[in-house]
Amino acid sequence: MPKTQSINQNQPVDALPNFRNLGATLRIVLLVNGIALLASFAQAISWADATQRFIDSSAYLQPVLLTGLLLLFALNPLLARLNYWQGGVAVMWLVALTALAIFLLGGELYAAPTETGYFHAWRNALLSAACAALLLAYFRLRAQSLYPALHNARLQALQARIRPHFLFNSINAVLSIVRADPRRAETALEDMADLFRMAMTGSQDMVSLRQEVELSRQYLALEQLRLGERLTVNWQIDAELDDALIPPLMLQPLLENAVYHGIEPLEHGGAIDIKLQRNGNELHVDVRNPRTAQGRHHNGNRMALANIRERLDLQFDVEAQYAAENGSDFYHVHIQMPYVTEESK
Repeated sequence: MPKTQSINQNQPVDALPNFRNLGATLRIVLLVNGIALLASFAQAISWADATQRFIDSSAYLQPVLLTGLLLLFALNPLLARLNYWQGGVAVMWLVALTALAIFLLGGELYAAPTETGYFHAWRNALLSAACAALLLAYFRLRAQSLYPALHNARLQALQARIRPHFLFNSINAVLSIVRADPRRAETALEDMADLFRMAMTGSQDMVSLRQEVELSRQYLALEQLRLGERLTVNWQIDAELDDALIPPLMLQPLLENAVYHGIEPLEHGGAIDIKLQRNGNELHVDVRNPRTAQGRHHNGNRMALANIRERLDLQFDVEAQYAAENGSDFYHVHIQMPYVTEESK
C-alpha cells in the first residue's frame, strides 16, 4: 500500500504556526487590530478620540502587518526547518526589522512633530517584536489545547469505522460464500485487511484520493456481499484528481453512513451517488443516498459525521467546509477542502 504523506496544516505543539494557512492569517490580522483598538481606547479621553487614535495608528500598523505577513508567507518553508525557539526569535526579528524599515521609509508621515533622534522608530520595532511574541504564545497555547482533541479524534475515528456490527456482518458475508466461492471469499478477506490497516493510519496523514476511492470500493464490495442487487453505486470522478491528497478514511465513513442508514432500511434498496470534482483550488466531495421518511440517524451516525467535521477543522482550519442536507427522502453530504497535491504541499 502507498506510504502516507504528512502535510497537515495544523502543526505540532512545538512548532511555529503555518503562515500560509488562511485560518492562521485571519487570526493574526484580527488579533493585531484588536490589540491596536484596545491600546487606542486605553489612551483616549473620548469615543471620538479613540476612533481617531485607531485610524492614525492604522496608517502605520496596516503596512507593517501586511508586509510582515507577506514575508512570513514567503519564508514559511525556511522557518519550518528551524526548531521552535530559533523560529520564534527569527519571526520577532523579522517583524521588528519590518516595522523599523517602514517607519524610516515613511519619513515625516510617521514621525512625531516633536521627535528627535530615532526613539519612536526603535520603540515601534520593539513593540512589534513584543506583539509577535504574544501571537506566537497564543498559537502555542492553541496548539496545546487542540493536541488532546487530535488523539480523541483518532480514537473516535477508530470506534466509528471499526464498528462491531460491520465486522460481524462482514465475517458472516464471507462465511456464506467461503465454500461456494472461495476465491471471492479470499478477496473479501483481503479487502477487510486493507480497511483495518488503513484505519490505523494517523489522523494527521494525507493519502492519495485514488487510494481512498479504491478502499471505498473495497468496502462497498463487502457490503454488496450482504445486500446484493439492493445496493447500487454511481461514481462520478474528475480525471484530473489522480494526484489529489485528502485525509485518510474521509470518504469511507460517509459511504458506511449511506449504507447503514439509507440503503439497508429500504426494502428494495437504492443507489448511492458519489461525486468528486475539482473547482479551482478546491476539492468537492458529494455523497447522496435515499432514506426513509421514518429513518433516524442514531448516536453512532452523529459520532462518525462529527468526527469528520473535527478532523477537517484540525487538518485545514477554516479552509474546509462540511454541510449535510437531510431531506424527506434523501440525505446529502457536501465537503469542500483545499485541493492539495504532493507538489503543492
